Amino acid sequence: MRNWLITTLLFLPLYSLAGAKQPTQAETDSTWLVTHYTKQEVYITMRDGIRLFTIIYAPVDIPITVSKPDKRGISILTQPEKHPILMMRTPYSVSPYGADTFRAFWKTHYMQYLKRGYVMVLQDVRGKFMSEGDFVNIRPFNPDKKTNNDIDEASDAYDTIDWLVKNVSNNNGRVGVYGISYPGFYATMAALSGSPYLKAVSPQAPVTDWFSGDDVHHNGAFFLMDNFGFGSSFDRPRTGPTKSFPKGYDFPIKDNYKFYLGVGTIDSLGKLMGDARPYWDELCAHPDYDDYWKARDPRQYIKYIPDDCATLVVGGLFDAEDCYGAWNLYKAIEKNAHNDNKLVIGPWAHGFWAKDSGAFLGNVRFDSNTSYAYQQQFEIPFFDEHLLPGKYPMEAYKHSEAFVFITGRDIFMHYNKWPSGNTKNTKIFLQNNDILNFEKSTETNTLDYYISDPAHPVPYTEDVHFGRTREYMTDDQRFASRRPDVLTYQTDELKDDITVAGVPAANLFVSLSTTDADFIVKIIDVFPDDFKYPDSVKGNGKNYPMGGYQMLVRGEVMRGRYRNSLSKPEPFEPGEITEVKYNLPDICHVFKKGHRIMVQIQSTWFPLVDRNPQQYINIYHAKPEDFIKTKVKIYHGKEHPSHISLPVL
Repeated sequence: MRNWLITTLLFLPLYSLAGAKQPTQAETDSTWLVTHYTKQEVYITMRDGIRLFTIIYAPVDIPITVSKPDKRGISILTQPEKHPILMMRTPYSVSPYGADTFRAFWKTHYMQYLKRGYVMVLQDVRGKFMSEGDFVNIRPFNPDKKTNNDIDEASDAYDTIDWLVKNVSNNNGRVGVYGISYPGFYATMAALSGSPYLKAVSPQAPVTDWFSGDDVHHNGAFFLMDNFGFGSSFDRPRTGPTKSFPKGYDFPIKDNYKFYLGVGTIDSLGKLMGDARPYWDELCAHPDYDDYWKARDPRQYIKYIPDDCATLVVGGLFDAEDCYGAWNLYKAIEKNAHNDNKLVIGPWAHGFWAKDSGAFLGNVRFDSNTSYAYQQQFEIPFFDEHLLPGKYPMEAYKHSEAFVFITGRDIFMHYNKWPSGNTKNTKIFLQNNDILNFEKSTETNTLDYYISDPAHPVPYTEDVHFGRTREYMTDDQRFASRRPDVLTYQTDELKDDITVAGVPAANLFVSLSTTDADFIVKIIDVFPDDFKYPDSVKGNGKNYPMGGYQMLVRGEVMRGRYRNSLSKPEPFEPGEITEVKYNLPDICHVFKKGHRIMVQIQSTWFPLVDRNPQQYINIYHAKPEDFIKTKVKIYHGKEHPSHISLPVL
């Protein structure tokens, strides 16, 4: 009956639409989807008996009559096409639930996979929403499974894929997995599963290391409002499978700076977590990079990725959540696996390659629809190549290893590897009178200082707002350069373009009047005073004064006690000159002729990062009276040449 209906719809005469309002593309695609695909909700049983709720969107196969009859004069019906399977596993719900309610694929580029005949599979991970079992945050990979009770996210992926290939009709035995953010972690876990059917995996903005640089901590510094705002909802326990989203904390005010400063301490925030507190306490019980965090870093298991499982790691240059994970997962795969592994990094906030034009972020513009370019030139060809081999060839995609967008020049560049290797480690030195110079200072005993006061921390953005913004990653830093507790250094106007592509590093010589502090280093592009975007370059529609704009290109924090090791913290000796060295996440940016390079240094970045009491105590149990001022000195004479190392092409 359904096949007859679809055939009838396909051959309705065009004149029947005369005079009617023409449907939009989205309306046309939504109609196409519900007539060409079925939706099935199933429970798939894992090896330990736990059942995971899974939604399967499968194409309706309609045999097509061949116009030329065979030798007997009988028309032949072709066999249905064999379809690849593309899956996402998520802790964020596979909604909408209900066999007759379809996910709005027609609003996304995933519609193109459906029009190619892909089977699309979505699964609630163990312990979330409609799946059974207990949820564990970043469940560690177990490489030594001996019994059916030895499970992890890789085994759940393996068991799911095995069931799909054996039970979904007309599949071609080739499976791909993708996911953005937390689902990116589950994509990595799928790659470790060893399934013989898994041919292509794309971890996108993948949660990778929650202590070194993703989501929870950066270099040991706790990302305060992200953890509280997210965890107060996500980490609430459930009594069993549910279709409902958990409710988060009901904030009494919408000024996040005022709210978090008023609550005061991490321990005080924990008291507001309600029944979501157990995981909050679990985080606080591991203040250093110990075995707990190491077990949750999938990079140490990359050798388990099979050679025939291709990977495409995707991330955003301005991803506020998981910028670290994308760059560093790709590098770990390159170092420890032997598969086809590629990297795409664009000028995007978290996940914006899948849901936005990517033409701008905040006030900064990129001169093209970068998200569309990514979808058409990279992601779709990647899955087509490995799941529908030979059907949609795209030769240009195959010949490069990394595709990284250069901001400032505003194009994707193709590299044979990343970092490219074609860079020179170039030092740019802090000097007297707020100067940044490529030549080392010849002066002696020069320094600058500021008083870092945790009672008046430097805000991470100028705006008064409620939720953490994604735009802070490219925000104008003029507000910070006007504060007395932020040191600012800048070059003269550049006489030539300078392209920086790779990992920048901060190398500071400091002293404190106390035993601990944080160090935030920001690398900034200062636009000319008369700068203005052409009217043809699309932006956010706001008439922001771009002349003299101080664009944040990259900023990163180092909790001072971890300056030598994330696992073995050390106090500072008050008054003693100490070297603080650390890497910032990769960048790819052109500082154009006529612009300036600026570096800012500060010790608070609130409420993005929790406040350091600025003494060597357990921060997670600090009391209000423990937070004290410290005098921070930054030395930059020839004896102690504080500098930033830039990988210059």
